[in-house]
Amino acid sequence: MSSPSPQAALRVGILALQGDFEAHARLVAQVGGQPVEVRVPGDLKGLDALIMPGGESTVMSLGIEREGLAGPIRELIAAGTPVLGTCAGMIMLDRGHLGVLDIDTERNAFGRQPRSFEADLELSGLDGPPLRAVFIRAPWVRDHGPGVEVLATVDGHPVAVRQGNAIAVAFHPELSGDTRLHRLLLAADGVGTRHTP
Repeated sequence: MSSPSPQAALRVGILALQGDFEAHARLVAQVGGQPVEVRVPGDLKGLDALIMPGGESTVMSLGIEREGLAGPIRELIAAGTPVLGTCAGMIMLDRGHLGVLDIDTERNAFGRQPRSFEADLELSGLDGPPLRAVFIRAPWVRDHGPGVEVLATVDGHPVAVRQGNAIAVAFHPELSGDTRLHRLLLAADGVGTRHTP
């Protein structure tokens, strides 16, 4: 038996208004984090990291507006809390939505459901073999500012980016079972300054 992970107490919020937040919760638990479902602003208190999952960005936007989450999410990320946005989560972090990332995204950029696909991606900063990425009605980054680092592309289009303590990817890492992005989110030297409640 291995010794308990020193990261076991890290609380990782997962926006749970819509989308496959339960799959993210399983991976967070697998890498030693404590998943916390986020539905109202009070759920953001004391989080060490935040995941904006895939789903339907319009429905997600309505839920964020209805629950008054936009301001508190921006404040949490501005305070240095690491955030990972996946698929629709990438869209939610862009200039036209929460404005956390200096990017514009293109919805359903690769086509709708029948055009879903998988690809092996080399992600800058991620050790090990290529990451198996599952793209479902995926966006891509149409435009980005100079402070945004492109981590991976497909057909010349950015599908993984990083800016400060935020990483956004156009695919669903929770569906491939690869835990490296979730580990990166929890790492002390990961995507941003560790939040201390």
